[in-house]
Amino acid sequence: MDDKEIIADILKRGNSKGYATIMKRYAGLVYSRALGVMKSDDWAREITQQTFVRAYQRLNSWRGEALGAWLSAIAMHLAISNLDKARRRRAEPLEKGANAVAEPEYSDEHEQRLQLMQKAIDQLPEQDRQIIAMHYFDNMKTDSIAARLNLSQSNVLVKLHRIREKLRKELQNEDNE
Repeated sequence: MDDKEIIADILKRGNSKGYATIMKRYAGLVYSRALGVMKSDDWAREITQQTFVRAYQRLNSWRGEALGAWLSAIAMHLAISNLDKARRRRAEPLEKGANAVAEPEYSDEHEQRLQLMQKAIDQLPEQDRQIIAMHYFDNMKTDSIAARLNLSQSNVLVKLHRIREKLRKELQNEDNE
């Protein structure tokens, strides 16, 4: 029997044994297509199985063209779809992207350093505290800080450098004590 006769028999009489013949006839072709995309024996077998299930569910949509080509198209679609799903699962969530800052694990030492930093910032003159707050907490750029404080951008850059040096020295002094 040719493919058209077998498919007609399956659709008219529900002869699932005929489908076993189709599976035997095209399993190698479908498997090789899936293996070419998936590059994994286990995945290729899974795609082959999914292909025959999907094809059986949609046999009434087969238009009588070459059955091997139709099954191959289903296999390729399933293989590519599975690869896309795997890539999306491996992709990092947006909040963990390349620009995200990794949060350190909590420790008493880290907490003490943060408290020392806050204490050192609190001891800065008012304008220096404002510059630090705008730059690091409000994520403002130096030109925006300069405009808000009626300073030049180069003045803000110099002040930021000096403030960071002052804070670094203050923290080093605390570490040495």
